[in-house]
Amino acid sequence: MESWLIVVSVLFPIMCSLLFLVFRNVSIRNFVIVVASLGLIGNSIGFTYFFNQASIDLNDFFHFELNQIVTILEFALLAYILVIGFRLKSWLITILALGQLIPLVYLELTYSEVLKKSGAIFHIDSLSIVMVLIISIIGSLIAIFSIGYMKKHEEHLKLEKSRQPRFFFIIFLFLGAMNGLVLSDNLLWVSFFWEITTLCSYMLISHDRTDESIKNAKRALWINLLGGIGLLSGIILIFIKTESVLISNLLNMLQTNALSKDLILIPIALISFAAFTKSAQLPFQSWLLGAMVAPTPVSALLHSSTMVKAGVYLVVRISPSFAGTNLGFMVAVIGAFTFMATSAVAISQTNAKKVLAYSTIANLGLIIACAGIGTKIAIAAAILLIIYHAISKALLFLCVGTIEQEIGSRDIEDMEGIINKMPFTAIVAVIGAVSMLLPPFGVLVSKWLAIEAAVRMPFVLVFIVLGSAFTLVFWTKWIGKLLSSQHNKELTKEKLLKSVSWSLTILVIGIIVVSIAIVPLYYFFLGKEIVGFYGLINVVDGRIVGGFANLPIFMVLISIVLSIPIILKRFKPERIRQPYYCGENCEIEGKMSFKGEADKNIEASFQNYYLRSEFSEERLNIALILTGVLMIVVLFAVSIL
Repeated sequence: MESWLIVVSVLFPIMCSLLFLVFRNVSIRNFVIVVASLGLIGNSIGFTYFFNQASIDLNDFFHFELNQIVTILEFALLAYILVIGFRLKSWLITILALGQLIPLVYLELTYSEVLKKSGAIFHIDSLSIVMVLIISIIGSLIAIFSIGYMKKHEEHLKLEKSRQPRFFFIIFLFLGAMNGLVLSDNLLWVSFFWEITTLCSYMLISHDRTDESIKNAKRALWINLLGGIGLLSGIILIFIKTESVLISNLLNMLQTNALSKDLILIPIALISFAAFTKSAQLPFQSWLLGAMVAPTPVSALLHSSTMVKAGVYLVVRISPSFAGTNLGFMVAVIGAFTFMATSAVAISQTNAKKVLAYSTIANLGLIIACAGIGTKIAIAAAILLIIYHAISKALLFLCVGTIEQEIGSRDIEDMEGIINKMPFTAIVAVIGAVSMLLPPFGVLVSKWLAIEAAVRMPFVLVFIVLGSAFTLVFWTKWIGKLLSSQHNKELTKEKLLKSVSWSLTILVIGIIVVSIAIVPLYYFFLGKEIVGFYGLINVVDGRIVGGFANLPIFMVLISIVLSIPIILKRFKPERIRQPYYCGENCEIEGKMSFKGEADKNIEASFQNYYLRSEFSEERLNIALILTGVLMIVVLFAVSIL
């Protein structure tokens, strides 16, 4: 059964993606999207019913050698990237693509016979199942949301010929590749799927074919190719040291002391470097920020909830190999510093998608910091953060896209009064933002665990505490704008396409349900075994040790929410008074104004503080990049010494 679940997770979305290139009829395409999405969701849930930690060799399932096929496909993939480099006249992309081809050729010419006998290809455990659920469920909901969103998007662009077949082809190809990446035990397979996600990212960022989108897509491609070189180089060195490319073999050798950690720190540092590029850690954050020019479903899927999780997944997966070492400490420092620095820069942003982008980089940094800390509580916090951040951030990106299509802006200041114009989307967005910020939602519980885990690393602890304080600032400002009501406006009935409203509804319900169920969720996924043989964390009286019970807090929160309509009914419209604007109040063309000097009408405006003189990109960007480069240098230095 496990073999069938793996095959469906990887091949089913890829086969469906090919149908989008064949069938151009809109109704057929939408039907395939819904069926494929429901199929992926059902298959991922099947993993939880048939959960059994196991290594699966699909060579026996297919009765032929799969490693050779994957090698040929990876060569073809890199050849195609070379073509892209020539077409774009980018020497950097061309050189980096060649930089990956050379180690691949070396492996094939030198160790081809040994690699054919590499054994099991896929491995199922708690971490891989968590990732498959995130990819398949959230990814599928985003695909369904895209049905309505992309229709409006193309109407706005006034395209004569729809690009949706290509768009959905890449989306489902990506979903299959991500499932393959997180289920693979063979590092060469990880590398293959890793490069597919890199190519999908490039194609989706450049989807609108504007000069800006193509420029940003090129940057994303070369940065991720740089990481790909690090990944392949690390794989080669691990193979030389262990004569295996299986992650499970590596971790077993470390657990049984058959292999010293000191012997593999350099290849592990190279793999960590690759993970930093994919997850946009300092100094590689620019590609993710540039990716925000893509259509919103791309931001939600690839650059927030799913693709960037490939990087943090790999760091968490290999974390036992550097736990307790100086390399592990540097991984924790890089992640924690990224969390603090990008949270600070997010304060200065008015563009909602940029706020979400910086927040994403920050939370990925926190997950990596937990992996670097390397205790069992830290690893539990990392896995819980992966779950809760994926759901909340996917919801927030989709809300921003919906609001932007309605008001024509993604500026937070322009969202004032949105509660009157789009009450459903505004409330959903507020819940999404609150879930990133306040108890008893899972993100805060996970951060609480992360802070406790960092107590023995004061340097890392300071970064995490400061970063958490900065997140409070930018989320609170945004929530305030979303809830700012125009007193003379009535609520309007929001009209959303079903594909949009259903996706938002399911995601917001998911946030609440998984937060209430954090203890059973922990029991199921992490109570059996923590990745990398960290051992178990006890659960006592409904509390995760190191955390707190969230069910009573939820009951209080629900009581407060239910009481709000009753309180509001007590306030009659005539009792509401306008604020005083330093002059006689008046209204011109529906905008609040006041009489200023010489009876001149001055439009009243309310704006958040953005502390640009302290935290602006322009002020901090160079310093952050240089600091990031320095930390990467130190990372490799401690792995060598």
